[in-house]
Amino acid sequence: MPSAKILAEKQERIAKLAEEMKDAQSFVFVASRGLTVAQDTAMRKELRDNGVKFEVIKNTTLKRVFETLGIDGVSDLFAGPTAVAYADNVTTPAKILAKYAKEYEPLEIKGGVVAGKAASIDEIMTLAAIPDVETLYSQVVYGLLFPFTKLAMLVKAVAEKKEAEDGTPAAAEAPAAEAPAEEAPAAEAEPVAVAAEAPAAEEAPAE
Repeated sequence: MPSAKILAEKQERIAKLAEEMKDAQSFVFVASRGLTVAQDTAMRKELRDNGVKFEVIKNTTLKRVFETLGIDGVSDLFAGPTAVAYADNVTTPAKILAKYAKEYEPLEIKGGVVAGKAASIDEIMTLAAIPDVETLYSQVVYGLLFPFTKLAMLVKAVAEKKEAEDGTPAAAEAPAAEAPAEEAPAAEAEPVAVAAEAPAAEEAPAE
């Protein structure tokens, strides 16, 4: 039976971990046995650089920690060597570990916790596929600006078409516009004919 000192140390360890994890928005549990030193070092560095804490913890300790946190449905995940990654950011632990799980065959995702609820492997992988904040921001901005961008493109296309049409020589159409002027002499011939008939109209009173 463990001594009182050992029990006190375990209780202190559990309390410390629970305090560190209480504000985390997501946890991902993995089995990482079999990774090379280089693989483990690369993965841990990326996790650390992105504000994700990663630690291999005894299963009995993990069970007690999550009992302390009031999170149910995860005890079954604590079988065999277990490492936990957690952060204030919801998607980051899942995104990084999902990437390395694809690259490194020994790394296996067991499941996790999201917003205080147990999450399955499929749910963790779905979470990993969500774009990060910067990507979402870019997509939203593009979505807002797209109508204006499309309008600008249409206006430009119309302007270029008009410019191309205005560049066609207009003088070639001028003769067709002046064609009615050539018919003017025919219109002037009628007064001459009327003048020739005028004397016949004046002979009637003479009779």
